[in-house]
Amino acid sequence: MDLSNLKPAKGAVKGNTRYGRGEGSGKGGTSTRGHKGAKSRSGYSRKAGFEGGQMPLQRRVPKRGFKNINRVEYRVFNLSNLQAIADKLNTTSIDVDTLRKANYIKRNDVVKILGNGEVSGKLEVTVHAASAAAKQAIESAGGTVNIIQ
Repeated sequence: MDLSNLKPAKGAVKGNTRYGRGEGSGKGGTSTRGHKGAKSRSGYSRKAGFEGGQMPLQRRVPKRGFKNINRVEYRVFNLSNLQAIADKLNTTSIDVDTLRKANYIKRNDVVKILGNGEVSGKLEVTVHAASAAAKQAIESAGGTVNIIQ
């Protein structure tokens, strides 16, 4: 006995039931669909979410809130994070490409700098947005902040 001649035990595998193939099959006539009504007809499809005439769930549950389609989701870095990244990468220039290559952000992330923490050295930062406090802190340390669109 080897893997090439393995097969299931006798009677373990049943064939598919073929509906609507005559009375002798035991599943002829109505083909297990019952008598009359839309569900017995060919081509029948029920609306998504239909609950037999009962008010569907998506209409019973109230609508809440508001989703602003123009919201910009920023990937946020504080000054303390920025200083740690600059120290780790041993650089004074941080931009979106640098962050992407170091796996801090994904390809289409939009980066914003916030003012929590301190910058110890001169940093040249090029990002999509920066808070006023962050910009002031970087510039007071002798660095520059460039905003890209």
